Amino acid sequence: MGLGGKVAIVGSGVIKFGENFHQSLTDMVYEAVTLALADAKVDRAQLQAAWFGCYEPMLYGFEGNSGTFVSDPLNLFPIPVTRVAAYCATGIEAVRNASLAVASGEYDLVLAVGAEKMREVPSRGSLVAQAVNRGHPVLAKGRTAPGMFALLATRYFKEYGANEEALCAVATKNHFHGSLNPKAHFQKEITADQHLKAPKVAEPLGLFDCCPTTDGAAAVVLTRADLAPKFTDRYSVIRGIAYAVTAGYWNTQFDPSWNFTSFRATREAAKVAYAMAGISNPAREIDVAECHDCFTITEIVNYEDLGFAEPGAGWRFVQDGVTRLGGDLPVNTSGGLKSCGHPIGSSGVRMIANIHDQLIGRAGKMQVKDARMGLAHNLGGPGAVSAVAVLSQP
Repeated sequence: MGLGGKVAIVGSGVIKFGENFHQSLTDMVYEAVTLALADAKVDRAQLQAAWFGCYEPMLYGFEGNSGTFVSDPLNLFPIPVTRVAAYCATGIEAVRNASLAVASGEYDLVLAVGAEKMREVPSRGSLVAQAVNRGHPVLAKGRTAPGMFALLATRYFKEYGANEEALCAVATKNHFHGSLNPKAHFQKEITADQHLKAPKVAEPLGLFDCCPTTDGAAAVVLTRADLAPKFTDRYSVIRGIAYAVTAGYWNTQFDPSWNFTSFRATREAAKVAYAMAGISNPAREIDVAECHDCFTITEIVNYEDLGFAEPGAGWRFVQDGVTRLGGDLPVNTSGGLKSCGHPIGSSGVRMIANIHDQLIGRAGKMQVKDARMGLAHNLGGPGAVSAVAVLSQP
């Protein structure tokens, strides 16, 4: 079905995520793509097309509002380079578009790169200001990402009997994983006591329940699966990849059918990706996953929407250690958005690169033993869109 099994990743590059004041957006793009090309052992002149994920170029002086911001620093002229924007699902959606082009037979070797520059402005000049200054005149007032996901946590606690200990389990796990990742923004463990005493951002979400504002870039080089051995003997295959749009940006939380404990976009994208990949029991068949943890409650809900746990059981899943390194299904071994940060356009590409590393056995201290099938997932807009990618060993 579809492109499943027809496209391979032969190279990846992820820069150090963080407050990269020393780099422009194009500096980060150049570094990530150069790393990916070197990993794939190909020259940029061999690339036939590219896709560039960048959600919010307005944050950084218009850099990133077109594919030219990849073409120019890397001298990729005259091949087509297309900008992709899909809220927080931008990165995986860039990879999906690149994959479709390869699977169609139009190109043999392409690039997908995601980058976002988010730390050049104060926090109140970033995404909060975008909503308040240029957003809906009524629905944007007082609207913040922590506030919206705090509603989710409150409802989830009431419906399923969970509490802040579940959020703490996600935070401490992902900070521990981040301490193992030299590319993460935050590389320090936290204690349960630190989580408990942290100031509240939007009740019940505290400081350690929210991902940081971060700069970063990541890239992958894609080719047809049958051509991959010509480039390298260490590659992964995209078994399924899907993107779903289930609501509008302003009206997501005004849908009367929404129960605030699940995201339809993730369920729909996962359903298509699993069908493409031939997966019937994701909890058993997926060995390692990178899922969207913009807030700790989001990761818990994602366990359920991705089919790893039954509805209402995600919080027990994390508190029992199932999703920690060494558990039955390690999730966010990179540290997730919680420790890596969330440079919006690049997160999905970074997640796919992390899963690729797991499958070829080079994830270092983050390595999951015998990882053969992995998943990357984004949720965005806020909950209106989702993308899911399933990768495997050849």
